[in-house]
Amino acid sequence: MATFLHRIGQFAFRRRWLVVLLWAVVLGALGAGAASSSGSVSPSLTLPGTESQRAFDLLGEKFPAANAEGASARVVLRAPEGQKISSPGNLTAVQSTLKDLKDSSSHVGQVSDPFATKTLSADGTTAYAQVTYTVAGADLTDADHTRIDDALDAGRDQGLTVEASGDALAPPEGSHSAELIGFALAAVIMAMTFGSLIAAGLPLITAVVGVGMSIAAITALSSTFDLNSNTSALASMLGIAVGIDYALFIVSRYRSERAEGHDAKEAAARANGTAGSAVVFAGMTVVIALAGLAVVNLPMLTAMGLAAAGAVVVAVLVAVTLVPALLGFASERVLGKARKKATHTPTDAETAKATIGKRWITYVLRKPVKVLVLAVVALGVIAVPATQLKLGLPDDGSKPASSTQRKAYDTLSDSFGPGFNGPLTVTVDDQTPKTARTAAADMAKAIADLPDVASVSPAAFNQASDTAIITVIPKSGPSGDATKELVGDIRSLAADTGSATGARSMVTGTTALNIDISDKFSAAIMPYLALVVGLAFLVLILVFRSILVPVKAALGFLLSVLASLGALVAVFQWGWLKDLVGLEQAGPIMSLMPILLVGIVFGLAMDYQVFLVTRMREAYVRGADARTAIETGFKHSAKVVTAAALIMISVFAGFVGGDETMIKALGFGLAIAVAFDAFVVRMTIVPAALALLGERAWTLPAWIDRILPNVDIEGEKLARRTPDEDLQDKDPTPQYTSQH
Repeated sequence: MATFLHRIGQFAFRRRWLVVLLWAVVLGALGAGAASSSGSVSPSLTLPGTESQRAFDLLGEKFPAANAEGASARVVLRAPEGQKISSPGNLTAVQSTLKDLKDSSSHVGQVSDPFATKTLSADGTTAYAQVTYTVAGADLTDADHTRIDDALDAGRDQGLTVEASGDALAPPEGSHSAELIGFALAAVIMAMTFGSLIAAGLPLITAVVGVGMSIAAITALSSTFDLNSNTSALASMLGIAVGIDYALFIVSRYRSERAEGHDAKEAAARANGTAGSAVVFAGMTVVIALAGLAVVNLPMLTAMGLAAAGAVVVAVLVAVTLVPALLGFASERVLGKARKKATHTPTDAETAKATIGKRWITYVLRKPVKVLVLAVVALGVIAVPATQLKLGLPDDGSKPASSTQRKAYDTLSDSFGPGFNGPLTVTVDDQTPKTARTAAADMAKAIADLPDVASVSPAAFNQASDTAIITVIPKSGPSGDATKELVGDIRSLAADTGSATGARSMVTGTTALNIDISDKFSAAIMPYLALVVGLAFLVLILVFRSILVPVKAALGFLLSVLASLGALVAVFQWGWLKDLVGLEQAGPIMSLMPILLVGIVFGLAMDYQVFLVTRMREAYVRGADARTAIETGFKHSAKVVTAAALIMISVFAGFVGGDETMIKALGFGLAIAVAFDAFVVRMTIVPAALALLGERAWTLPAWIDRILPNVDIEGEKLARRTPDEDLQDKDPTPQYTSQH
C-alpha cells in the first residue's frame, strides 16, 4: 500500500497541472448535473416490514383519493378572547380567510369548511380547515408559499388568531452559516498549528473541492433516489470534517519528511505513502460504518449512510491525489516556520510548548493504572443518562415556539386535547365485506372502552366495502407513554378480533410509526454493531497486525459513544444547558439518532486510532521497544491529532447553531463524541492500555500472521529506500520554488 501510494504521490506532484485539471473537469461535470436536476426531495419516511407501513400501503391501495400525494395544510382559526368563532363578525372573517386560501394558488384542490365538517372545538372558540393541493409540496413555488402567508395574515388582520401546519408551507430557509463557522475555526486552528497560511489553506481548499463534488452529486441524484435535505447536510458535515483532517495529516507528514532532508517531490511521495496509507484505512473504517447503516432496512437512513460514505470516499481520493499535486505548487511555502528551524534557536516559551505532548505522555506512562481508571470512570459517569434514553419522531411540537407550525400545534392541543395532534388510524380489511363490517364494528366498540381514548370516529368504508378506517384520538399527547400503551392495547384487540372474525386490523399514524421505528432500531442495533465492529476489526488487524490493539480500539469506541449519548440525553431530552445550544424545547431523541451516531462515531474513532497508533507501530517495527514506540508515536502524531480533533469539533459544533433539531442534535453529539474519543480515549486510555500491555500489544499469532497480506501501512519499504533510488525518481523538470 505504502509503495503504491508513494508512486501516486510522485505522479501527482510531477503532473500536478494534469491532476488539477482532471479534478476540475469532474467537479464541473457534477456541477452541471446538479444544475440540471430538479432538486426536489421526498419528505416521506417508509418503514418496510412494519405494521404501520403495511397499513399505510393498504390505505394507498384501498383509498387512493384520500391517500393522494398532494401537499396539504391544516389552518387553525381562533376567535379573539371571550368570543365564539361562530359569532357573525368572526364567521365573516373565517369565510374570507378560507376564500383567500382557495384563491392563493391554482394548485389548491379543496378547502374544507369547518362549520360544515364540524371541526370546531367543544368550547366554540377554535376551528380548523384542511387545505389540499393537487401537487406535492416540493412542487409548490415561492409565489405559492407567499400567497399562503398573505392569506393567513389577512385573517389575522381581521382579528382572528390564524396559524397553519403541513408540507404546503414554505420549508425553512437553508443556511450555510454552520459550514462557514466550521471553516473559519478550522482555518484558525491550522494556522496556529502550522504557522503558515499556505499550509493552513491547502486542506481547506481540498475539503471545499471534495464537499463540492459530494453535494453536487447528491443534488443531481436527489430526485432520482428520493434523497431528503438531511442527506446533504450529513454528507456536508462529514465531508468537511474528514476532508480537512485527511489533508491535514498528509501535509503534516510532508513537513516532517522535508525536515528529515528529503526534497519536495520525494517528501510528498513519502507523505502519501505513509500518512496516505493511514488515510485510506481510516477512510475505509468510516465507509464501513456508514454503509453498514443499510442493515437497518430503512430507506432514508440507507440513503443518508451511502451518501455520507460517498463523501468520505471522495475525501480520501482528493487527499491522496490532489493534496500531493497542490504540494507541487507550494512546496516551500507550505513549510512556513519549519524552514527557519535550522538557523533559529528556540525560545523558552517555544521549548515549553514543544514538550507539552511529551510531558503528558510521560505522565500517562508513569501512572498508567491511575490514568486508565480515572478516564474510564469519568466517561462512565457521563454515560449514565443514556440509560434513560427516550426515542421519538420529530413533529410540530418540537419546532421553534415562534413558528406558525408550533403555534398551530399548541392551539389544537389546547382546544381539542393533547391527543389531537397524534391521531391513530386503525384499518380493518377482509375479502368479505360483511366480515369487514362486523370486525370494524367490534373494533370501534372495543377501542372506545380503552382508558386513554378521547374519541373514536365511526368506521368509514371504501367503495368495495372491504376496508374500513377508524380514527382514534388519544387523551394523551403523541409522545406520551400512555399513547404508546394505547397502541399496544389496540394491537392486542386487533389480534383478538382477527381470531374471532378472520379480519385483519392494523394501526398506523405518527405515534404508531414512532413505535415501529423505535422497535426497528432496537432490533437492528446489535446486528449493526456486530457487522460494523466485525468488519472494522478485520481491517484493524490488517493495519496493526495485532489482536489486542483492535480489541482496545473497539472498547474505547463503546466508551465514547455511550458518553456522547449520555450527554445528548442530558441536554436534548432533559434540557440541561439547553439555552447554551439554542434549544427551545427539550424532548425525546429522534429515533434514528442513536444508530446514526454510533455509525459515524465509530468511523471517526477509528480515524484517530489509525492516525495515532500507526506512528507508534511504525516506531516499533523500526526497532524501538514498546514504551519508546508509544512515546515516539505520540510525539509525532499528538499535535496533528489534536488539531484534527479540534477541527472536527469546530465543524460539528457549527451545526449546533442550525434550526433543524435533528441536525442540531447530531452536530452536538458528534462534537462531544470527538472530544471524548480523541482526548480521553485515544490520547489517554490508549497509551495507558498500551503501556500495560507492553510487547503483547504488537504480537499476532503466527498462523494469522501467515494468512494476512502485508499492506505495509508503516512505509517500511519506503524507509529502506536508498538515496540512489530517491535520485532515480527525481523529477527531470525544475520544481517550483518560492521566492519569498
